[in-house]
Order: sequence, then C-alpha cells, then structure tokens
Amino acid sequence: MSQQFDLVVIGGGPGGYEAAIRAAQLGFKVACIEKRIHKGKPSLGGTCLNVGCIPSKALLDSSHRYEDTQHGLEDHGIAVDSVSLDLQKLLARKDKVVDQLTGGVAQLLKGNGIEWLQGSGKLLAGKKVEFTPFEGEVQVLEPKYVILASGSVPVNIPVAPVDENFIVDSTGALEFAEVPKRLGVIGAGVIGLELGSVWRRLGSEVVIFEATDSFLPMADKALAKEYQKILTKQGLDIRIGAKVAKAEVQGAEVIVSFNQAGEDKQQAFDKLIVCVGRKPYAEGLLAEDSGIKLTERGFVEVNDQCATSIDGVYAIGDLVRGPMLAHKAMEEGVMAVERIHGHAAQVNYDTIISVIYTHPEAAWVGLNEEEAKAKGHEVKTGQFPFAVNGRALAAGEAAGFVKFVADAKTDRLLGMHVIGPGASDIVHQGMIALEFVSSVEDLQLMTFGHPTYSEVVHEAALAVDGRAIHAIQRKRK
Repeated sequence: MSQQFDLVVIGGGPGGYEAAIRAAQLGFKVACIEKRIHKGKPSLGGTCLNVGCIPSKALLDSSHRYEDTQHGLEDHGIAVDSVSLDLQKLLARKDKVVDQLTGGVAQLLKGNGIEWLQGSGKLLAGKKVEFTPFEGEVQVLEPKYVILASGSVPVNIPVAPVDENFIVDSTGALEFAEVPKRLGVIGAGVIGLELGSVWRRLGSEVVIFEATDSFLPMADKALAKEYQKILTKQGLDIRIGAKVAKAEVQGAEVIVSFNQAGEDKQQAFDKLIVCVGRKPYAEGLLAEDSGIKLTERGFVEVNDQCATSIDGVYAIGDLVRGPMLAHKAMEEGVMAVERIHGHAAQVNYDTIISVIYTHPEAAWVGLNEEEAKAKGHEVKTGQFPFAVNGRALAAGEAAGFVKFVADAKTDRLLGMHVIGPGASDIVHQGMIALEFVSSVEDLQLMTFGHPTYSEVVHEAALAVDGRAIHAIQRKRK
C-alpha cells in the first residue's frame, strides 16, 4: 500500500470512528480498519450500531408503542378495537435504522478524507500494522500512531452453549422470527433487562435468572429496590439467587436446570437468551511480539490517558478497563487523539453515566449512597417522586423518582439516581453538576420550567435539606 498514514485506527465502532474523525479534523492522514460484515455487507459502527445499542433501542421503542396501544390508551379516552403485531415489519424498521446510521458513519469517514480499510488489522512489533483485506494481498502499514478499538463480544458460559437457534446471545435475541411464548434470560443486567422487556411487551412469558443474591448490585439500593418492584409489576419474573446449572435443547424447547434457595428446579422455554456480560475482543489483534501488555482478564493495559506500554499506541473502549459503554469509548477515542496532538485532554471517569432503557428508564451518575459512605463521606440524601409531578401525571408517567447523594459537611453533590420518564436525559443535569463540582444549594437556587419532568430534579435537591415544596417533610437543621 503506497499511502503513508499518520494514524491507523483498528476498529470502526463508536470509539474508533470518532477518534478517526477527530484526527482528520486535526490534519492527520487517517485509516480506519474494520472487518465487520453485517447482513452480508461490510459495516462500520461496531457492536453499538449494528447489534447493540441502536437496534435494541429501536425494538424497545417499537415494543413500547405496541404495548401502550394495547393497554395504555384507555385512560386517555382512546379506544382501539384491534391491535396486531407484524413482527417482520417491526424487525425491518430496526434494520432500516441500523442501515441509516451505519451508512451515515461511512459518509462521515469519506467526507473527512478517512480511508476505510475493509478487513482485519493486527498490531505487529515496531508499531507496524498488518492489514488483511477481504480481497487482495496482505499489506504492512507503518503509521506514526495506532489506536486499538476492537471492542468486545458476549461472554459464553459452558452451562448454556449458544447454538444461535434455541439458545442465543444478545445478537441472536434481536432476530427472533416469531415471538417465543416462553422466554428464559440468563443475567439480570442491563442487556438482560432490556431484551427481556422487549419480548415481554411483544407477548412472551419472560423469566430472568440472576445468579447473584441482589438485584443490580452496582446501582443505588433505593433505586434497585424500586426498579425491581416496577419491572416485576410489569410482568418480568426476576429470580434472584437463581444459579443455572445446565441448559440443554430437547426437541423444540430448552430445559433449564437451576438452583434457587437450595432447591434444584427445572423449567422449559422456547428460547433462551444468554447475557451474562461481555469481554474484550482481542482475537487476532496483537502479534506475540507486539509488546502490548494484557491484564489477567484480557484487557489491554493502559494509563489514565489510554496510552499503552508502546509509545504512540493507544487502546480505548471495551478493550480497556472501566465500564463497557459506547459513550465512554467515544470520549476515550477523542482524548487519545487530542493527547497525540499535544493537548492535555482527559476523561472524567467519575461522571460516566449508566442507563437502562426499559420503561421507565433507570439512570445514574456519580456515587450511590453506599459507595459514598464507603469512601468516608458523611452523607445526606434527598429523594422526590414523579407521582406528584404535574407533567408526569398528565402524561401517565408517574412511576419512579430522583435521588441525590451529597456530602453533609461540604454540600457537594456526589451522585444522582433516576427512575422515570426520560431518565436517560434527565440524569445529564446531574452529570453537568458533578462536572462543575456543584453544591446541592446550586441546584436549589436554579429556576426549573413548569410543568416539566425536570421539576422533580429541583424538588429532590430541595429534599436533601428537608425543603421540598410539594411534599410534607420536616426541615432539616
């Protein structure tokens, strides 16, 4: 290959393509290597756009509209005589959204003068990159800088081997040809709850097996408790402390053997989704003499700025430590490029937002109450429900609350936790406050529009000091 690139990015997911675009904006000659084939054609966008965040959100939205049309319109005086589901059309809409976005990424690369190299990339010794195209001869590139952004893949477990028919991973769960009457899900994390919600709304009887003894242990306890109550009321059968021992296909069903509360049980399903987490995808990425160090769990070792042990080589996103979130990968990709360019860029990992896109949504940022206490803070909290918010009541979205965690001595905001309408957007108010080291008083003194969902944010901030207006509470000294 005759071209000389300043930067080669291996991986065209959110972190990789954003890094490539930012580098092109700064004047670098950039190549982005991506080997994904999606539905028979090369595709950019990584897991997120092709088989993760975007298609799952399309299904979540469509399934919510279907359920709302069936059960949520009577209170509004709207009668619907007959509702039917065209699953193939619903899935086609999801694919159309994916095609539009992945095609848009391709246009962005082209418009920024970035070379999309379709095939596999491997880091060799001496910071060289071996590029193996889908067609043609292997080439060795010698860029000045390399960013590794190969992402992650679902974790498989021996007790429930994926066959992509009866037992599937999160990718296969996006493509069911028909709605399974009985659906099992292993894992009550973000992916399990979202996919379980999709198929429950479309008509499945859903059982979710969670091996740990608590629901969403990474979330604030108050949020987790309320969230489990809401999802259970919706019809998700969430079994905490249920350890799956074996799942095997017998005829046209999957028999799941599990232990709960010391009792061995079995249950039959038409389909089983395995979503117990993800792991870094480094297969074929590194030559043995590349010099890159991996952790025991297979992550690439990097410093706080995502630099590896090799000068000029960075690694980002799911390939490195920290939460496996697309927005984290995006910011790391841009940070790496900025560092290469000589800027003092940094990602604030304390303000990385977590979201679960069920209905209602759940989202949080910063420390939860338990984490804050463990770090030595004297904690004060404030919580306020959507149930007395005018906008939420008018929209029929009264479930959930906003909770703030703050330092009692300094009044500094430490965390925000939300269940409710638009939680994925509302939580950004807490993120901005954390980024600017705001106090609870800062939020208390702001004027929030009326009627809005965000008024609950204001009331929750007031509630930290016993001052919520639309609740009867004793003022705290």
